[in-house]
Amino acid sequence: MPVGLTRDAGWEIGVSRTLHQPPQAVWEFITGPEGVALWLGAESPLPTGKGAPYRTADGTEGEIRSYRPGDRVRLTYGPSTVQVAVTPGSSEGRAVLRFHQERLASAEEREERRTHWKAVMDRVAAELG
Repeated sequence: MPVGLTRDAGWEIGVSRTLHQPPQAVWEFITGPEGVALWLGAESPLPTGKGAPYRTADGTEGEIRSYRPGDRVRLTYGPSTVQVAVTPGSSEGRAVLRFHQERLASAEEREERRTHWKAVMDRVAAELG
């Protein structure tokens, strides 16, 4: 089976990076208005209730599948599913930020989304300093 293709979730991609910020600071940014606008493109606050709908500036609609404060949010994004997770890094004052997207249509879409998530990660890192 090709890299990135799974039996259950179709094509998927994951991007992660260790940031020189405490996990709580990363979580607050990524779920706050600036962070949500940056990674999701939503113009309003991210809802936290399971099943709550949202809409992005480009018209993509989805709903929250799960929201665990300080840990992860999982949501539908059109026909795919996106998960954003924040975990403690290997040393104090660091956090690992992960973006994972599954149920992608093809290897080409997987590469497109890899490029997207890497760019998002660069912008998050720049914003958090």
